[in-house]
Amino acid sequence: MKKIINLTIAATVALTLTTSLHAMDGKKDCDVKANGITKVIATANVYNDQAKKKGLEFRRLNVNNSDLIISVEEAIKTGAKEVNPKTFKGKQSKTKLETNYAAERACKFAIAALTQDQEAKTTWRLAVPGDGYKY
Repeated sequence: MKKIINLTIAATVALTLTTSLHAMDGKKDCDVKANGITKVIATANVYNDQAKKKGLEFRRLNVNNSDLIISVEEAIKTGAKEVNPKTFKGKQSKTKLETNYAAERACKFAIAALTQDQEAKTTWRLAVPGDGYKY
């Protein structure tokens, strides 16, 4: 009986996460002008933590998404107009981004990592050789 209840709870949580991810719209939820930079970076933090737990964190231009989030948070505190996120080795990267753009980018990457994981579970079969498609 406990196994059935645990499976039911796990299925409900998975369905809720899947539904909420499909309901997430990176353009609307990550728009700094509409939502404000603090709300956008908070959204990025939540979804990036979930992505890191699954091992799906984005890395673009030699910068991890978590480093980009940290640099945007520091820029908000100091009032800087541009961010220069650190690379994973602690060295300064050559990447300089405008703060609002960096916040939107971090949010979109955090959401995209999770949505792509969910989509891959159903669409991976389309890329398998021998599936009937001619390449």
